[in-house]
Amino acid sequence: MKTLGTALFLLMLQFFTAQESEVYADGVFGFEENKTQKIFTDWTRVRQDPGVNAQIVDSLQTNQQVMILKKENLVLKLGERNANWYKTSYQKGENTQEGYIWGGNLCVGYRNKNGYDFLFGLSKTIDRKNKEFNEIEKQNIAGIKVMEGNMLIDEVYFDTGRGEELSSASFNIESGHKLQNVEFTLKAMVSGEACGIASYDQYVLFKDKKLITLPQLMNVGDAGAFYHSEEYIFPNGKGGIPNAFILKVEDMEVDEKDREKKKSSSKTYLWNGSSYKLK
Repeated sequence: MKTLGTALFLLMLQFFTAQESEVYADGVFGFEENKTQKIFTDWTRVRQDPGVNAQIVDSLQTNQQVMILKKENLVLKLGERNANWYKTSYQKGENTQEGYIWGGNLCVGYRNKNGYDFLFGLSKTIDRKNKEFNEIEKQNIAGIKVMEGNMLIDEVYFDTGRGEELSSASFNIESGHKLQNVEFTLKAMVSGEACGIASYDQYVLFKDKKLITLPQLMNVGDAGAFYHSEEYIFPNGKGGIPNAFILKVEDMEVDEKDREKKKSSSKTYLWNGSSYKLK
């Protein structure tokens, strides 16, 4: 009985250890089968089977379109990016080929306008020192690329979320918001789907084939307890002013007597038709 009890204990220990080390894919890398996607990471490796040890059979350039055939159960974690492997098909000359691609190398979102392709994806994870706590933290870096066919026209990179903050994503093209010389605006967002999990909005202006990033917005809240909100008021918005955009920040928290305490602030950025500066 003692031997059986020891064996059962070891089995339970292995089970819980496996549970703790199990890796789950980030929601932003959840791609639908039988839908097209695009390559974000240049020269993405295509493998014969899912997994980093499988034979490399091809490599694909940024903006290559692929068809998602099947999502594999295997998840690979690189830095703070967790994604499934996908069986894909793609055109190579006149031939259709198949192979496996890690989902972290695919676009989180993509759009086309005026003959340009705009790609949004997560590029890498870097180590960054937190000066307040004097420790190293992992920081995901996202990027937006503007492509004309296979030619890279411009690209910008910025901080983005990690873990539960990568539950969902969106990528949209908006108007120029009446900012002088701005053709249109791109908005890339990643978000969590639970209370207390932050979302990040990144606005990028497109002008003369160049991408210009604005300061990133962060929103977070817990229903009935607190919230922190940030938003831009552009010239075409209510309360907007010409040749400028306003950052509005509002904080609310509920005290021990269930009273809401709010405070707000704002900053104005002046736009001269090619760049901005804090007023």
